[in-house]
Amino acid sequence: MQRSVVRPSLLFYAILAVTVAGGVLTTTLTTIEDILDRSVLGTLGMFLLIIGGWALSLTLHEFGHAFVAYKGGDREVAAKGYLSMDIRRYTDPIMSLVLPLIILAVGGIPLPGGAVWINRWALRSRAVSSWVSLAGPLSNLALGVVLTALVATVSMPPGLFAGLSYLASLQILAFVINILPVPGLDGFGAIEPYLSPQAREFGAKARPWAPLVLFALVLGVPAVGEALWTLTDTVFAAVGGDAFAASVGQYVFMFWR
Repeated sequence: MQRSVVRPSLLFYAILAVTVAGGVLTTTLTTIEDILDRSVLGTLGMFLLIIGGWALSLTLHEFGHAFVAYKGGDREVAAKGYLSMDIRRYTDPIMSLVLPLIILAVGGIPLPGGAVWINRWALRSRAVSSWVSLAGPLSNLALGVVLTALVATVSMPPGLFAGLSYLASLQILAFVINILPVPGLDGFGAIEPYLSPQAREFGAKARPWAPLVLFALVLGVPAVGEALWTLTDTVFAAVGGDAFAASVGQYVFMFWR
């Protein structure tokens, strides 16, 4: 692949700078009192770190889809700007705007991501098509593992420790959600090439509304929500995540609660 094809946009670097600035501000949370009182600078830093980190992970998630698709035969993704790491290229009305706002309003982070439109007919094989779908959630898993390893091995102020732990837990949550075999999510996309024509047709029809039903069940049916959180906690613990530190980061981030 030509090196010039992948050119991170200025917006990507701007979001990265905001995320880093947020991380720096979280270092002002040095005592338990700062954390419990949600000091202004520390809370602002936590908000910027998490929102910026989420935007970066969304960008890398969608870039992962596009990069694997490009390597697998779909050259159109370059012309569509998907290899520019410009988050504006990945927006989808439902997955990028409606669902994130709903989840944010009820007290969470806007985890659902964007969308890249892949020419599946241009891909070399069914296996390549599956890997295109898996590339997104696997990028979340990889980022969650890297962040977890970072907080486990590098000495840092409590505020930054909590913020990166929370961001790591969100990456694991994003992985768990996206890997579910639900039409419209990447887990279904990974198995779709191997399904019967009738099952693929049903998946295509269900794709616009199935994720909405899933999130309605997660938010409205306690048993479903608990199962999702339990699975997420299990995976987070398996990669060495600190659940208590993540909960502290969540507490500071959700200053409106």
